[in-house]
Amino acid sequence: MIVVTANRVAGKRIARTLGLVRGNTIRTRHLGKDIMAVLRNIVGGEVAEYTKLLAESREQALDRMVDEAHELGANAIVSLRFSTSMIMGAAAELLAYGTAVVLEDEEDGAR
Repeated sequence: MIVVTANRVAGKRIARTLGLVRGNTIRTRHLGKDIMAVLRNIVGGEVAEYTKLLAESREQALDRMVDEAHELGANAIVSLRFSTSMIMGAAAELLAYGTAVVLEDEEDGAR
């Protein structure tokens, strides 16, 4: 599955547009990780606990979006975007969305 933030893929043409696909996850913070983050805030530096949490969230949202595109028969997703929103004080949603399409080689469509 090709997944790009661009509206097109070089060397390919969009043969069919199948529609919006999305995947999301809602994550909450962990008390132990919050304590480590507060301590890291005092001394400075990257908050690795939150970096890892967000990376895992992005991957899960992407995987769910790709699964939805596969169900539609897509071989690519164009115009990928991410969005986040707070659900409550300690929970946030991460949403991945894009357009499921069927791509063909540009030369195949010219015949």
